Amino acid sequence: MTGGRKGPDSSKKIGSRYEQAAADFLQDRGYKILERNFRCPAGEIDIIAREGEYLCFLEVKFRSEKDRGTPQEAVNGRKQRRISRAALYYMMKNGLSDTTPCRFDVVGILPEKTTLIKNAFSFKR
Repeated sequence: MTGGRKGPDSSKKIGSRYEQAAADFLQDRGYKILERNFRCPAGEIDIIAREGEYLCFLEVKFRSEKDRGTPQEAVNGRKQRRISRAALYYMMKNGLSDTTPCRFDVVGILPEKTTLIKNAFSFKR
């Protein structure tokens, strides 16, 4: 991929392409995609999926260059809190018990490699 981004539409298209690549990557590993781009007043979750008994809330991050840090490093404390609040909202909206086994995973995408980090972080208030 060459050239810079040209406005929000291009960013949205790029994000959608990598989220689709992440969804395909996850499905190949046995995840069942339940929802993509879940939005609520608390925030957004890129992908919500089931893997075995776990309800997984996944953040997808892409980096075109390693010198900007790993994609996973972009999922900082603030982002983790927003994802956590959105996950709680999703669970309440769908009538899921607080005993439902859940985890927060991150899919990091670099041009040459896709990495899945299970249990990337714990629920943050």
